[in-house]
Amino acid sequence: MAIMNVNPTRMELTNLKRKLVTARRGHKLLKDKRDELMRIFLEKVRENKELRKEVEQGIAQANTAMSVARCVMSDKSLDVALMLPTQEMYLNVAEKNVMSVMIPAFDVKFRTANEHDIYSYGFSETSGELDIAVKALSDIMPKMIRLAEIEKSCRLMADEIEKTRRRVNALEHVMIPRYEETIKYISMKLDENERSTTTRLMKVKDMMLNEAHHYNQ
Repeated sequence: MAIMNVNPTRMELTNLKRKLVTARRGHKLLKDKRDELMRIFLEKVRENKELRKEVEQGIAQANTAMSVARCVMSDKSLDVALMLPTQEMYLNVAEKNVMSVMIPAFDVKFRTANEHDIYSYGFSETSGELDIAVKALSDIMPKMIRLAEIEKSCRLMADEIEKTRRRVNALEHVMIPRYEETIKYISMKLDENERSTTTRLMKVKDMMLNEAHHYNQ
């Protein structure tokens, strides 16, 4: 590990020790952040897997029922039945801060809570399979929106986990070892200078004593 290009002085040594303490503290905080993000990320991945399975099953059920309804109803009758929906859905989009990651938060609301409002047609001239298809799509819609929210959150969190991982590695394998090596180098240099100074002082003392008393000590 290459040492930093600094002057080997006591002031620089003090500054580097302070920076080393800060780097170690930042390394610990970033590791804690990375671990917590990973825990939340894995929870969301598991939820995403379950939701995707439910959504795909619901869509398959709706498609099957709609295919049967198209077979027993004319295209005109089907278009008329679905022309004027009575139920309305509202989506409120907000953001939520999770470990400094702003992830989306979707809130789904319907105009009414009556489940029969999803049928915008009379039952006498329509197929029962159409009712099944409409009900399946109505039931799966909130889960589809939740799935979109989780998938977006997972992508954002994955990006942040990767950034945090790179910062942790940079501190752990580059910055902290470089600070440690530079501190060691400066400490050795200062000790060497101190020993040299002590040796010179002893020689000067011997010379002064010899000159004053005409003997060596």
